[in-house]
Amino acid sequence: MRSRPAETPKTVAGFGLTASAILWMDLIIVLPLAVVLTEAFKGGLAPYLAALDDPDTIAAIQLTLLVAAISVPLNAVFGIGSAWCITRFEFKGKGLLLTILDLPFTISPVICGLVWILLFGTQGWFGGWLRDHDVKIVFALPGMVLATVLVTLPFVARELIPLMTDQGTDEEVAAVTLGARGWDVFFRVTLPNIKWALLYGVLLCTARAMGEFGAVSVVSGHIRGLTNTLPLQIEILYNQYETIAAFACASILTGLAIVTLILKTVLEWRFAGELAAHRRH
Repeated sequence: MRSRPAETPKTVAGFGLTASAILWMDLIIVLPLAVVLTEAFKGGLAPYLAALDDPDTIAAIQLTLLVAAISVPLNAVFGIGSAWCITRFEFKGKGLLLTILDLPFTISPVICGLVWILLFGTQGWFGGWLRDHDVKIVFALPGMVLATVLVTLPFVARELIPLMTDQGTDEEVAAVTLGARGWDVFFRVTLPNIKWALLYGVLLCTARAMGEFGAVSVVSGHIRGLTNTLPLQIEILYNQYETIAAFACASILTGLAIVTLILKTVLEWRFAGELAAHRRH
């Protein structure tokens, strides 16, 4: 049964709902973005560039990119593996695995950070051993990566699971029947079929990783120039009434959000096209 195409509003109620939706989106998305850019450039271009040239801000940008560069590939590998496991096999505990996968969506990011403090902090379960062996996890890069990985855990897997379930195993079984080995099946059959959904999940995971505040704030220690990511640097600058610098840093995240939105739209278009073509075949 074919779905009906969307229609242009023709009634007062239809126009009213459309206008309300547009107005609401303007209030909660467009207006805040406009405020960020207005405040960032309020003093002109020179103060804006000077704020971005600050050593602590540069260090925060570099750390943000580093944390994302580590956590996103880890979650991409986990997402592919968990999606493969859930969609290709039946086993006890499958429902529990799906529940655990959704857990970061349901709990506060602050709790996600607090978990690592309770495990690896000075008074945590493994704190004594880590202290004796001079291993630093919390208030250092490893803890920030762990917090980011936990918060962004479901994004890739949750994009792949519906697609791989819909695709089934026919092509993979056919490849095995023709003599293909496991890795050949994955790289020549499975991966090409899920590439757009994988890129979409990675994009969402990256955007969340770079913008994460709560979990990273708990485990970072807020050491300027060392453990402050860009969102934490924005908070510090704003609390010190350095509003231009704070909004200048925020404009970077705003720019990343806009780029993410554009890429998301492109990937959705390609993803929908490939899924429709796959269903026709």
